[in-house]
Order: sequence, then structure tokens, then C-alpha cells
Amino acid sequence: MNSDADFVMSSNEKAIGIINSINNYIYTKPMTYKGKYKVRFPERYKGDHTKVTYRSYWEKQTFKWVEKHPNIAWWNSEETVIPYICATDNKPHRYFIDMTIKFKDGTVVLVEIKPLRQTQQPKRKNLNEALTYMKNTSKWKYAKKYCDQRGYRFEIWTEKTLEGFGINIMTNRNKLSKTKTGKKIWKSFKKITKKKAYK
Repeated sequence: MNSDADFVMSSNEKAIGIINSINNYIYTKPMTYKGKYKVRFPERYKGDHTKVTYRSYWEKQTFKWVEKHPNIAWWNSEETVIPYICATDNKPHRYFIDMTIKFKDGTVVLVEIKPLRQTQQPKRKNLNEALTYMKNTSKWKYAKKYCDQRGYRFEIWTEKTLEGFGINIMTNRNKLSKTKTGKKIWKSFKKITKKKAYK
């Protein structure tokens, strides 16, 4: 028969495993939230304001932030398209920039919104992660060259950048509640924490 200590250890291990799953899920898969964005101030959007799509909650919140920012002259999403050669297949592709922003002082910034983890070289040997990283760095290389030729800036905004701007990227619980996988993870976590060992 298992002792109370064994039960507590087993429950703790399960909880830790679930917490790790939560953290991994949140910071590697923020792109599952997609929808049409209704531009509040069309006069400040350079492009077709009726066809704006956010491909993550982070993008949606950033769009809202940009619209309210007093120092931004205009902005758009996926209106700037940069041709590039991908290192994974050496073939030409098109890179649709997440956001192009022009500030009132004349500064133009091309923005890629990405989890910090996806901007760093994969530490483990995973083919899909390696190919994704190669594809991303290929896009960013050409984006930077494009900007340098025009006097623009290319920036990658991660969760740390957005939080620094005061942009709400949601609490852990709310992030998880938006998808089926997230709901399962959160349900398992709540079940473990209700065990007697945690009372």
C-alpha cells in the first residue's frame, strides 16, 4: 500500500509536469487565436482596413495598442510583402510583415511578433524546430536588408517587448482557456490541486 508521503510526491510530480506543460504551451503556441480585426480609426490605417486579420491574441492586443498610441501616424498589417530565399529549400518565398508602423517623427518600423523562445536557436535536436528557426532567420535577414535600404527599422517584438509596452498578453489561465488543448491542461491541473495533499 502506498504511503501518504508517496501520494504527496506522486501528486507533486504530476502537478509539476502539468505546470511545465502549461508554460511550454503558453510560450510556444500563442498563434492559435485568429480572427478579423475591426479597425477603429480607418483614417490611420494605410491599406484596406476591412481585411485586417490577427493571427494571435498578442497581435490583436498590439493592434489595439497601436490604434490608441498618440505618436503613431499610421499602421498596417501584412500589407508589406518582402521576397526572400529560404535557407531550407533555397527557393523564393514571400514574407508578409506582421505590422508596419510609421511614427509622427517619420520613423518607420517593420514589426514581427514572435514568442521569445522562437527567436532563439533550438537547444534540442528537433527537425521541425530547426527548420522553423532556419525559415524565420531567413525572413528576418531579408527584412533587415529591406529596411536598411530604405532607412527603416526591423524589430522583433516578443512577449517581453509587449509587456514592456504595457500590452496585456493575458494571464496563464485565460491563455489556456482559449483552446481545446489548453482547456484539457488546465482541467488536469485543477484536478491535481484539489487532491487532499494540497488542502
